[in-house]
Amino acid sequence: MIELDGRSLTLEEVESIARSGAVVGISDTALAAVERSRALVREKADSDEVVYGVTTGFGRLADIRIPKDDQIALQRNLLRSHAAGWGAHLAEAEVRTLLLLRANALARGFSGVRAGVIRRLLEFLNLGLHPAVPETGSVGASGDLGPLAHMALPIIGEGEFLDPGHPGTTRPAAAVLAEHGLDPIQLEAKEGLALINGTQATTALGILALLRAARVLETLEVAGAMSLEVLKGTPEAFRPEVHEARGQAGQIESAARLMSLLAGSEIRESHRHGDPRVQDAYCLRCMPQIHGAARSTFAYVRDILSREANAVTDNPLIFPESGSVISAGNFHAQVVSQALDYLCIAIADLAAVSERRLERLLNPDLSGLPAFLSPEPGLHSGFMILQVTVVDLLAELRVLSHPASVDSVPTSANQEDHVSMGLASARKARRAVSLLEVVVAAELIAGAQGMEFRRPLRGGIGVESAHSALRRLVEPLGEDRPPAPDLTAVALAVSDGVFVPD
Repeated sequence: MIELDGRSLTLEEVESIARSGAVVGISDTALAAVERSRALVREKADSDEVVYGVTTGFGRLADIRIPKDDQIALQRNLLRSHAAGWGAHLAEAEVRTLLLLRANALARGFSGVRAGVIRRLLEFLNLGLHPAVPETGSVGASGDLGPLAHMALPIIGEGEFLDPGHPGTTRPAAAVLAEHGLDPIQLEAKEGLALINGTQATTALGILALLRAARVLETLEVAGAMSLEVLKGTPEAFRPEVHEARGQAGQIESAARLMSLLAGSEIRESHRHGDPRVQDAYCLRCMPQIHGAARSTFAYVRDILSREANAVTDNPLIFPESGSVISAGNFHAQVVSQALDYLCIAIADLAAVSERRLERLLNPDLSGLPAFLSPEPGLHSGFMILQVTVVDLLAELRVLSHPASVDSVPTSANQEDHVSMGLASARKARRAVSLLEVVVAAELIAGAQGMEFRRPLRGGIGVESAHSALRRLVEPLGEDRPPAPDLTAVALAVSDGVFVPD
């Protein structure tokens, strides 16, 4: 069991729970904090004090007082009115991440909900009950209101669950709850607001995208090393003293990875002496600088997301020790939105340098190999159109690198007059990393084909390991065949980290 305490959840634990049936609970320490904050909410709800979202309406309606007898209806109506999302549903892994992160935030004990509400989120997670959550419906301020409302509706017996037996379809939440012997929960003061007022949809998609991107970057180092071997480049530019002289951590790490992958290369030894080239083109020589820049970006984004995974992001916040209920703005996802825009920029640049290496592999004037890596060019076109596909993806990636976080549009009668567009940034990041996986797959496929022309010489230890793994999925190219199935299979393996040496 993984116990939530609202403070120590790691990104690797998030991904593990998202993709597995791990049992998740809540720690005793967290439960005590939850009970203390709930007691203060009860006290405020029973008083004549003005407390946003407890004794008032929401957003622009915050100046409207709500009678005590209507406080329960207020929370129910909030979920109903805010479930205004549209589009394809989030995948099961994404919904699981959403449930997990919202439960973890509530477990900090600053949100004022009952422990039973948190337990219900965890029951959904542990039973594999995944609310149907559309992928749009948030501007990343006042929380990811739409997605979280869709996530929360099944708690009160409304909304829908994904139907695991029939992908793409849903089932009414009331029927699913009844099948599992679960009664709907009647939300009390503050609880509906606490469920939907947070950055968890943006953060959920961002975490899963970042961890996928990190695996792709490791694979890109492998693909780059393989391309260097095929093109008879030199690893001299990767020597550690060069990178220590600059001192950029990501660059130092990439250079070391490349040197490790290329260790023991017979191909390198075959042209160590007598090669007229003094230095390689930038897409080969500057791999540590370019890949390393992405490593540094990923490290920054990881720090932001790690903090946000354990953050309290609803409003108002409940502080039992001081008896304070403070209206503020932790729901504003600007820091996450900007980080995910930054992630998209790094991803687009990685794809750009990979495409340049692919061009050199396929162009006989640059590679010294048969055109488009076909054993019989002319009669056969080889991988000519593989590059066309990559260039198409690269065009989209460059569009995705445009920041969403600068495109604020005021909402809620101008009460929410600056918003982060965080969920748009997260959707971009999710799409961008999926395209990068395909770009890297194309470079690997071409690199492995190029290696066939260098036989019987063998490449570095890491390069040969990746070549063997790829050959278990894709045969060498002889006569022309459709590259699409190979591209799909290798892209999936890239996503799973298959080509990264242990």
